Amino acid sequence: MIYFYDSPLGSISYEWDGAICLHVWLDKHAAAVGENENPVSLWLDAYFNAESRELPALAKPATGFQAKMREGLVNIPAGEVRTYGDIAKELYTSPRAMGQALGANPLPILIPCHRVIAADGLGGFACGLEWKKKLLKFERGF
Repeated sequence: MIYFYDSPLGSISYEWDGAICLHVWLDKHAAAVGENENPVSLWLDAYFNAESRELPALAKPATGFQAKMREGLVNIPAGEVRTYGDIAKELYTSPRAMGQALGANPLPILIPCHRVIAADGLGGFACGLEWKKKLLKFERGF
């Protein structure tokens, strides 16, 4: 089922099947129902209150590379950033491959791809640069 979460930065929708989070959208998804107290909602509450909480169960990554990418991303502390090149070096890949994998991340915020920037600026963000800016600014205020 797709649920709605009203965050201080804007509308968020996510798909929770009762066991795992399958997808997160940084907008109000058309099919979203009201808020629900499930592990994703509780995690988002903690995130927006600058509290630590274990990630809810997430859909499995599509590839082994995406699994390694997730590990690299969740280890970037809130309020900090890494460049595509930094993460690519850690994962023994190219910055371009890293950017493509980040763009395919179905779980933004939970898997914090917004914390990866270009060497010369913000870089891209599948959910839009305004969301990336808001998230980074929010996290730096922790």
